[in-house]
Amino acid sequence: MANSRTIRYRSKSPNTSFLRIRGQAFELGGDVYFALITRPFWQFCLAVAALLLFVNAVFAELYLLDPGGISHTRAGSFEDAFFFSVQTLATIGYGSMAPQTRFTHIIVTIESIMGVLSVGSLAGVAFARLSRPKARVLFSEKMVVRPRNGIPHLQLRVANWRTNMIVEASLSVYMLVPQRTSEGEVQRIPIEVKLVRPRSPVFFLTWTAMHAIDETSPFFGEGAIARLKAEGAQLFASLTGYDQTLGQNVHAYAEYKLDEIVPNAGFADMTTIHADGTRELDFSRFHDVVPLE
Repeated sequence: MANSRTIRYRSKSPNTSFLRIRGQAFELGGDVYFALITRPFWQFCLAVAALLLFVNAVFAELYLLDPGGISHTRAGSFEDAFFFSVQTLATIGYGSMAPQTRFTHIIVTIESIMGVLSVGSLAGVAFARLSRPKARVLFSEKMVVRPRNGIPHLQLRVANWRTNMIVEASLSVYMLVPQRTSEGEVQRIPIEVKLVRPRSPVFFLTWTAMHAIDETSPFFGEGAIARLKAEGAQLFASLTGYDQTLGQNVHAYAEYKLDEIVPNAGFADMTTIHADGTRELDFSRFHDVVPLE
């Protein structure tokens, strides 16, 4: 009978809720590579340190099985055996301690092989983490609804945190709406929220994306937002583009609940143009929402 486990995680999106997963079959070790490459960097460093300390402690106990097997160490000293293991695993070899018996030489050989494999594997994971293209795209915490040319528009704001060039940027917004079939089955149906301008040839400052709430919009009609909220609908925004600095495609993602839509409001102005033509961007006002008069 397969075991089950419960995990809890959230994505890097500030608006993403926690997700609980059950019923996955237990696997010894699991997807270690995926876990190491997706965890925060401090957790990755902590896991590597804990693993190395554990391995060295195990080999230190093995060295203690052969008293006198290591030169210039105190008899039965776990501390000396541990530090000798550290030197062996890391191929440091200061020369003050050295194996003296066949048993100890065999353990040193096994630990050296493990050291080569572990260092190579961890170096590969570290390189994969550092070489992954990451977009520093900021999504507004709220969405707003305000009129534009007499038509109400749903708006969200995104910004390129690095202020470099992301060319051929594409922004997509979808809404997942639970629908019940005639057989009583509940399915989450994706509905595209069409944007007035879904693409930007050059994205390096801010971008206010707009969706016209007209007859074709799922938000059209009195009480539409309240109805969709009661149904449990959610909004998903995804941005992709080519980062000119990294030379690779990047993507960013955010989720919104319908509670995070502010009617009759707009985003605070965060751009100041000085007399010499210099533009000043104030990210401290990026999430600010101001009511309309």
